Amino acid sequence: MVGVETLDPQSSLWAWLAYELRRYRKRQTVSLSAAGKIVSVSASHFSNFESGRRRPGLKKLRALDAAWETGGHFVRLFTFAQEGHDPNWFREHLLYEARAYALRIFEPLIIPGLLQTEDYARVAIATEGSGDPEADLRLRMDRQRILTRKNPPRMHVLLDEGVLDRPVGGAKVMRAQLARLLEFSDLPDVVVRIYPRSAGYYLGLTGAFKIMSCEPDGDIAYTEAAEGGRLVLDGPGVRRFVVRFDEIGADSLSRSASRDVIKRAMEKM
Repeated sequence: MVGVETLDPQSSLWAWLAYELRRYRKRQTVSLSAAGKIVSVSASHFSNFESGRRRPGLKKLRALDAAWETGGHFVRLFTFAQEGHDPNWFREHLLYEARAYALRIFEPLIIPGLLQTEDYARVAIATEGSGDPEADLRLRMDRQRILTRKNPPRMHVLLDEGVLDRPVGGAKVMRAQLARLLEFSDLPDVVVRIYPRSAGYYLGLTGAFKIMSCEPDGDIAYTEAAEGGRLVLDGPGVRRFVVRFDEIGADSLSRSASRDVIKRAMEKM
């Protein structure tokens, strides 16, 4: 991550927003601590906003616009930045994932990265056309450490049934992957539920997404897409993903019924 001194405001709208936060604060002759109080964060947290290491939400930027009488400058920057694509969104979402106390994940096509075996992940990464497959594989495996740490996040995973019978890497790799999925579902902090194929068309077929609950940021959403995903930080946008997750979950199978479906898929491999 870049520091304040090396931040290039012309590199992206997010970088410009971070640059403008520092410029306006300096113009107001306000300390980091005082600026943090306006948006209810610590001085170090606000410093991360200015360096681009973290991104403030819409509510915080509205508070700054009001306090510093900017005429809505920060909200406008945020709005345009949200509409554009940022190639760093995937890496940034990993920072939220690593410190989340709860994760809600929906996946209609493949096993989520946090639950993949090394063999399954290797096939997926190779197919995605990674520039450095071994580095990407290590990163994906390292991410799974959050599930076995002292205070792991509570994780609720919804999977389309079609994920279970897609033989990624062949039958042997897939059997091992389904066995791993069952192991994960036995962990006290992990819930795995299956959305049945028999339910037909539903909201989840529009794409995978993840909701990460963090302190003090609240809920942050990340949605997958070809050539890179999108990070959603604003409250209304995130709430739409929460509602979508709940609606998909309402028609998903119970935990025990889902385990039975996974076992049957293993037997067919």
